[in-house]
Amino acid sequence: MKLAKLPDRTPVKMNVVFTPTLAKRLREYADFYGETYGSQEEVADLIPFMLEAFLDSDADFRKSKRTGAGGSPINSA
Repeated sequence: MKLAKLPDRTPVKMNVVFTPTLAKRLREYADFYGETYGSQEEVADLIPFMLEAFLDSDADFRKSKRTGAGGSPINSA
C-alpha cells in the first residue's frame, strides 16, 4: 500500500494566557486576515495555523528535528 497509516488526529486542547498587548495584536491579525480573505475568523481558529506556519518556517527547529542533540541523525520508526 502506498498510503501510510494516518497519524493520530485527535485534537489536543491547551490553555494559554496572553499578555493584553499580544491579545490585541492577535485580534488585529484576525481582522487583517478577514480583510485579506473576505472571511472573518476567530483568533482561536487562526492560532493553530499560525503556530504551524511559524514552526515550519523555523530553519533551526527543522534542522534540530533531523539531527539529535549530539548532531547525529534521529532514528525514525
